[in-house]
Amino acid sequence: MSTTTTRGVAQPAPAKAPQGRPRRGLRASSTFNFWLFTGPFLIGLIIFVFVPIGWSVWLSFFEARFTVTPSQFVGFDNYKDVLTDTDFRNSLVTFTVFAAFIVPATWALSLGLALLVNRLRFMRAFFRSVFFLPTAVSYVAASLIWKMSLFNGVRFGLANTVLGWFGVDNIAWLASPDPPWYWLVIVTVRLWLQSGFFMILFLAALQNIPRELYEAAAIDGAKPGWQTFRHITLPQLRATSTAVILLLLIAAYQAFDEFFNLLSKATWGQPPLVELYKMALGENQNYGAGSAGAVVLTLLICVVTLLQGKIMGFGRGEESK
Repeated sequence: MSTTTTRGVAQPAPAKAPQGRPRRGLRASSTFNFWLFTGPFLIGLIIFVFVPIGWSVWLSFFEARFTVTPSQFVGFDNYKDVLTDTDFRNSLVTFTVFAAFIVPATWALSLGLALLVNRLRFMRAFFRSVFFLPTAVSYVAASLIWKMSLFNGVRFGLANTVLGWFGVDNIAWLASPDPPWYWLVIVTVRLWLQSGFFMILFLAALQNIPRELYEAAAIDGAKPGWQTFRHITLPQLRATSTAVILLLLIAAYQAFDEFFNLLSKATWGQPPLVELYKMALGENQNYGAGSAGAVVLTLLICVVTLLQGKIMGFGRGEESK
């Protein structure tokens, strides 16, 4: 035993505390808590996402009419039928037109709202909540409001009432594809529903831009406004803009509720999901063809997403830009 000397008297040295080691019980408790919180989510993900996806892929190779347990294997015949179906191909054209309107419009509106809210010096939280609130509204409820109240084809609709003040006749917004006034109804309802969410993303990115960049630009003579927005703000928002456009493209491919509720009786202007719904749950209930169309649409979303991310440099480091 080692000793120490205090005023000439030898005393035993204090014992060293043993090295701390994580207790096995604590590690077991942490593991249990992890699975306690993530287990229900993982179970739901497997049951409601992975299993249906696998089942759809399996059904797409069988003749499955009025049954989800088919026995007749048809190979790629369902894929051939879907890709040669005129309505499905026209729905892809509809999606292209819809995406051409909604993606840039939502991007610009969301960014504009974020810039306005970010410049506020008071009541910022209030306006942020006001613009974000439509995100909580159901797509079905919003579509019915747009159809029955705002863009009703009779003179009692708000849009026709306002146009009537200027001597314009009533417009049947959703009754005919010629002229295609229904695009105005569909695009505006989608803009109202999703702009607030993407505004929050842009607002968070704007608040993370270092103020020193603007101060340095002011010292160099850059004028506040368009010059600072073009050379500082917009480049700093590149990653957020890429993510927003990716999410908007995916959401455009998945458009269903507003088209189904606004154009429920129309045979024109339907997106891919509505056509797949009619194919799988219509009169023929061809689950095999519907599943094949869902697989095709999923692959198309993946390809477009990867190409768009590649073009805009999503995931690249700063040194590779």
